[in-house]
Amino acid sequence: MLPPHFSISIFVHCLFFFFTLLEATQPLNLTLTLPHQHPSPDSVALHVISTINASISRRQLTSSSSSSSSCRTGNPIDDCWRCDSTSDWSSNRQRLADCSIGFGSGTLGGKNGRIYTVTDSSDNNPANPTPGTLRHAVIQEEPLWIVFSSNMFIRLKQELIINSYKTLDGRGSAVHVTGNGCLTIQYVQHVIIHNIHIYDCKPSGGAVVAASPTKVGRRGRSDGDGISIFGSQKIWVDHCSLSHCTDGLIDVVLGSTAITISNNYFTHHDEVMLLGHDDKYVLDTGMQVTIAFNHFGQGLVQRMPRCRRGYIHVVNNDFTSWKMYAIGGSGNPTINSQGNRYSAPSNPSAKEVTKRVDTTDDGEWANWNWRSEGDLMENGAFFVSSGEGVSTMYSKASSVEPKAAALVDQLTQNAGVFGGPRDDEGQSGDSYSGYGGGSSIGGTSRGSSSNDDNNIFGMIFGNNAPPRPRLTLLLFSLLIICVLSTSTLLLL
Repeated sequence: MLPPHFSISIFVHCLFFFFTLLEATQPLNLTLTLPHQHPSPDSVALHVISTINASISRRQLTSSSSSSSSCRTGNPIDDCWRCDSTSDWSSNRQRLADCSIGFGSGTLGGKNGRIYTVTDSSDNNPANPTPGTLRHAVIQEEPLWIVFSSNMFIRLKQELIINSYKTLDGRGSAVHVTGNGCLTIQYVQHVIIHNIHIYDCKPSGGAVVAASPTKVGRRGRSDGDGISIFGSQKIWVDHCSLSHCTDGLIDVVLGSTAITISNNYFTHHDEVMLLGHDDKYVLDTGMQVTIAFNHFGQGLVQRMPRCRRGYIHVVNNDFTSWKMYAIGGSGNPTINSQGNRYSAPSNPSAKEVTKRVDTTDDGEWANWNWRSEGDLMENGAFFVSSGEGVSTMYSKASSVEPKAAALVDQLTQNAGVFGGPRDDEGQSGDSYSGYGGGSSIGGTSRGSSSNDDNNIFGMIFGNNAPPRPRLTLLLFSLLIICVLSTSTLLLL
């Protein structure tokens, strides 16, 4: 039998080991890197500003030439593919893939893949989609550049699960996507969504849905987002018009990064955009999102975006309307606001652009890096900065400044879908309840968080999604082993 003091010593060491590890993992300050996460996000933001300035300069230099100035707007994305002197965009659609900026730069979509033409607007069998339908196109394993044979109204029966290396290119047609679930981008890479109307999206689930030609499974309940991005990288959403969805218009969660959201037209919605799953979800620290040249318009309430962790670059957007706040956050995100125009509502209690969500006092967020540079504040709008402010990189590059927000009209003049109305006012026939000061929208009750753990992970089937962190559970298991081992020694 071992001496009692020896067994007690083992037990004490086990306790010390347990609490040391527990302290090290709370608040879980681990260095985690996501695929395509950039090591220097400030340098990416600086390159975006340089690109915009160069594009505006080119427009000014060619303003005397009618052939060039009629095309160029100074918006570097649009000028890249619309003003290509070598060919018309319709004969070189895949040129678009070379035109993204910011964190989503280099998103390939279906570049170098074949053209897939959608000829059938139906969605009759989500488990075994008909060739020629949008659902059949997006689940294929190969890179595809997806176009549409004519104007289409696509009412989805279930969420549309998009595979890697796909471009949805609605140019040349009026393509409307609505219905159940709408667009899901889940644990994939290199997806471009361009020139699509997305609205009246409702929750879905409990049905068998195909995610690829060989992977079919029963889905859990979706929230009714316009576009849901889960654990994905290299995603670019450009020139879409989004409104009237049950939950968010765009949600980016669960370790997604390398994303650009540009040239979109957002209207008639409460919780517009969520970036980050949860304040404690460590992988979202690596989330990096560029939000550029978007129009935030009529009938919006809040979350343009609402950020949890990560680095968010908000540049040259036009915020024309909000009822509560424009940009919110929690969990210590970095928010870099440059060259935007913020037009506050008439409500004197809603003039602040920013909102620190779920915080009790100033000391809790004083070190969060939220900075405003070159923004235009109208009608009493004001941005509350915090943290370190402009980084050393920016202070050394004082010659590279964001263009005046006075140019926002010029840079966002084509935001949304090209051709036809950009504001989809419930065209599918479903009503939008708007914001009434409560917590309900679109007839669906909302809780304090739009991303319940059980709900999100119930959506995942048969994929290679990373497991959720369970370090605390592991540590308690080690403690139990130590206790049992010590008890056994004492009995020997």
